[in-house]
Amino acid sequence: MKFIKISVAVVVITLAGCVSWVFAKSPFNNMPEGEYTLDLSHASVIWKVSHLGLTNYVARFADFDASIDYKPNNIEASRVVATINPMSIQTAYPNADEKDFDQILATDEDWFNAPKFASIDFASTSIEMTGEKTALMQGDLRFLGVSKPVTLDVIFNGAMERQPFSGKPTMGFSATTTIKRSDWGMSKFVPNIGDEVKVMIEGEFAKTQ
Repeated sequence: MKFIKISVAVVVITLAGCVSWVFAKSPFNNMPEGEYTLDLSHASVIWKVSHLGLTNYVARFADFDASIDYKPNNIEASRVVATINPMSIQTAYPNADEKDFDQILATDEDWFNAPKFASIDFASTSIEMTGEKTALMQGDLRFLGVSKPVTLDVIFNGAMERQPFSGKPTMGFSATTTIKRSDWGMSKFVPNIGDEVKVMIEGEFAKTQ
């Protein structure tokens, strides 16, 4: 009986701790100013494109990085930069490792042409707050040697002045954008493989100590 009581007490304490974490979120303008770097263990860059109008083919990049120069007193003056390794494509293509599909897609001159263009780069140029936790972020996307403006719809998911696991000030965001790959010179198989590519981004950013 004593063991049961102790076990119940432990569960209650644990749940109380979890609840306190949930309610430990902070307003974004209370977060400290400075550089925030991406927590790669809690981030993703996923994209999808139409295949013959029948399905959306989904893939992701596994190697990428990003940072935020954060200005809490003027969030719209903050700046975001990001880079993606095009060779890090991951697909659900059957036996992808055996057929080298990922590398063919990345290295083919009609696709990502990674030997010549080793990174996909983004730098924000403006941030417009559209709500308490939403924004439109404009920026330049450099891809296949071409730089063009893109707009991302950003959702501010939450912020913690002290994230319980890392102990660091941390902010979390979701973002989406849709681009036409042909605008950057990737027109192979359009329109059978869709021109429009939807990109979905998730990320937690921790304050650099």
